[in-house]
Amino acid sequence: MLKYEITGGHRLEGTVRISGSKNSVLPILAATVLSNGKNIIHDVPRLKDVEVMIEVLRHLGAIIKFEENTLEVDTSNINVYEIPDNLMRKMRATVFLMGPLLGRFGKVTISQPGGCSIGPRPINWHIKGLKELNTEFTEGHGFIIGEVKGELLGREIHLDFPSVGATENLMMGAVLAKGTTWIRNCAKEPEIVDLQNFLNQMGAKVRGAGTDMIKIEGVQKLHTTEYTIIPDRIETGTYMILAATTGGNLVIENTIPEHVEALIAKLNESGVQVSCENDTIHVKGNQRMNALEIKTLPYPGFPTDLQAQMMTALAVADGTSIITETIFENRFKHAEELVRMGANIRIEGHTAIVNGVSQITGASVEATDLRAGAALIIAGLIADGTTTIYSGEHIERGYEKLVEKLIHIGGKIKKLID
Repeated sequence: MLKYEITGGHRLEGTVRISGSKNSVLPILAATVLSNGKNIIHDVPRLKDVEVMIEVLRHLGAIIKFEENTLEVDTSNINVYEIPDNLMRKMRATVFLMGPLLGRFGKVTISQPGGCSIGPRPINWHIKGLKELNTEFTEGHGFIIGEVKGELLGREIHLDFPSVGATENLMMGAVLAKGTTWIRNCAKEPEIVDLQNFLNQMGAKVRGAGTDMIKIEGVQKLHTTEYTIIPDRIETGTYMILAATTGGNLVIENTIPEHVEALIAKLNESGVQVSCENDTIHVKGNQRMNALEIKTLPYPGFPTDLQAQMMTALAVADGTSIITETIFENRFKHAEELVRMGANIRIEGHTAIVNGVSQITGASVEATDLRAGAALIIAGLIADGTTTIYSGEHIERGYEKLVEKLIHIGGKIKKLID
């Protein structure tokens, strides 16, 4: 078991560089299946989730080289369209391969995906949309089998919910379909724009990403390309909150400030100094933050993936804060662990009432999921004394070189293996 040991109370100061986006690279790696040859992708973060996706692609027959942060994916010899259960259970992002495998082979076999336990994230929206592209699905013995009825056909698809994963899967499923596909009520996240740009560099005809309607004109085939992943906006936000809560002074490089505008607005409202210039964000946390009201929403609203980190910040803010979670129903598990450290938090359904305290103290806590783990890292860095975070393997799914980066800016943290 991986655990982190943190000694709190140290001001974070200096410069940190943000890695490539985890939530961009996973669908983009899946999209390489749509071409036949070698794609080169830069700024790929070395994360557990990326390792799992590489393992899946190799199972399908891809030849992969990973040097520093550049990944070469040669899909020339892919000849398998079934993803085994043991790989599906490791990470739910393997579901992104449904659209590409249907586009390449006309068939796909998967089981229900795994991942963080933050509430149900059903793949029914993916399947319902792919059915509209002329695909049949059957279930049995724990597997879901999809098969194209003749050829993929472009259609008008209206998503019941603006699901990021479903939007991306349908984009990848439609690029090789005959005719034009319209996806309405789709998600607007920056990672969807990144996927659109990657697909278009491969020869696809996709437009509208970043709005609630995407148009895809099907093409006969895609070619290979070379591409650079956008910076990770959730890692960006996590370090911004770290600076704010520790009274730090951080210069955060390789960012896209527009992608974290909702967080910038809330930090400014709380009294934190945030300034942006080109791809750099400067955060100064010189005083105790003011209480806030936060409601998670699909992009461009406040991201659910920063809710846990912000709860930690508000646990030591001045006054009473209200956090409403509208995306995932089980995403308050970190609150119980923060209470163990002295936070005053009460959960009422989808709402957390956070009464700020002057100080939290170190304790033994458990990271129940990726973002809960990030929240506890922040808590450990601001706590009085030593904090031990168990189940740290969750955290490694989303933060590249976490210990190295935190030590570089003044954090006292060690990674240990039991």
